[in-house]
Amino acid sequence: MNGRLREYLGTRELYLKMAKIAIPVSLQQLITVGINLMDTIMLSSMGDAQLSASSLAGQFITLFQICCMGIGMGASVLTSRFWGMGEKDSLKKTITIMLRFLVVFAAIFTAATIAAPALIMRIYTPEQPLIDYGVIYLRWMIPTYICMGLSLTCTIVLRTVGQVRVPLVCSIFAFFVNVFCNWVFIFGKLGAPRMEIAGAALGTLIARVFELAFICGYFFFIDKRIRYRLRDVLMNCRDLVREYFRVSIPVLISDGLLALGNNAVAMVMGRIGEAFVAANSVTTVVQQLSSVLTTGISNASGIITGHTMGEGNYEKAQKQGYTFLILGFLIGCAAALVIAILRSPIINYYDVSPEAKAIAYDLMDAIIIIIIFQSMNSILTKGVLRAGGDTKFLMLGDILFLWVASIPLGALAGLVFHWSSFWIYTMLKIDQIIKCVWCYYRLKSGKWLKKINKAGEGVR
Repeated sequence: MNGRLREYLGTRELYLKMAKIAIPVSLQQLITVGINLMDTIMLSSMGDAQLSASSLAGQFITLFQICCMGIGMGASVLTSRFWGMGEKDSLKKTITIMLRFLVVFAAIFTAATIAAPALIMRIYTPEQPLIDYGVIYLRWMIPTYICMGLSLTCTIVLRTVGQVRVPLVCSIFAFFVNVFCNWVFIFGKLGAPRMEIAGAALGTLIARVFELAFICGYFFFIDKRIRYRLRDVLMNCRDLVREYFRVSIPVLISDGLLALGNNAVAMVMGRIGEAFVAANSVTTVVQQLSSVLTTGISNASGIITGHTMGEGNYEKAQKQGYTFLILGFLIGCAAALVIAILRSPIINYYDVSPEAKAIAYDLMDAIIIIIIFQSMNSILTKGVLRAGGDTKFLMLGDILFLWVASIPLGALAGLVFHWSSFWIYTMLKIDQIIKCVWCYYRLKSGKWLKKINKAGEGVR
């Protein structure tokens, strides 16, 4: 019995391998959250309106970011497997398809932001001051789509081959670039004009341009593991297109619908009131801060599972799946404890209205419960099951529970029944609890272990 239990708790080798990936990724995520934290703290001194407007405008940019993650993570299912198989040619073809796909998405979002920034803001809120501030923010962020898309997808690919230090170093420098530029342009320091919300957007844009130069400069000109170069963008990928779309499109749809669902949640919040939006801006950063280790483990679990299955050891991958699930539960409990301890000092640090602070406390109470389920759910959906190639099943789960449960229940709770902030937020996030149970039974069934075909092979 002890030997069987030890198999599911994982080996020392597994934890060492996981730590090499999870720690740098978690640190990178922590830095990203730190950037968001500094942005909201600086903008909160400009009042609830500018803070709320940047938060709502940021939802549209986050929609694109999550789509990019869907494109990158869909590709990573293949790249991690091909790396484990030693199929360098198939790996390069996957990257080429990914980059072409990304450019199309970036062009669509860029055109939409140029053509109709006010219409985009009206999707989230009917309040004219928030719309006006949001339009200012979006116009400054127009070039960020291609910058963010390229750096994010290339970072995801680098991680799948074990290259995690370069993205981490990039994030450290980007943090200081962003904070410094925000301080200069939001408040008008060092002779610069006082730009307020426009300064926050400009600071973020400058950081994105830096990330693009750093990550893509390394990826296309220096990296010696994949050795992908600019000329490879023109390579013939026809023999892998079908397999790429079979595996990756469900990931993109899943993440895209998740992003749209998060935007629908933002729409509900925007119609509840300015104070609720401001409170959510505060709690979102705290929730992200408490989830950094989950993000690291999720990435590590996906990469390790992909490598294990690429080696053909499916039984080992199944046992590792249980190990990652147990870790998800423990990390979720630790995150809940962190939120409970830090919520008061963090909320009080923000210069928001008393009403927004009171709502923030209610939201924190809900997050303490939800974060446990979200941690387990994230490791399974974004890591283990996705790396196993079970992307269609995960797409179904995202569509079903977000759009059938969370959004309608949240809208009813907030806009019809006018329940307390605690219950509104709980209903908006109820899909995290349901999906956790759903994915556990999928892991247990073993049906998530799928075969991936390399370039030149037909779909079997």
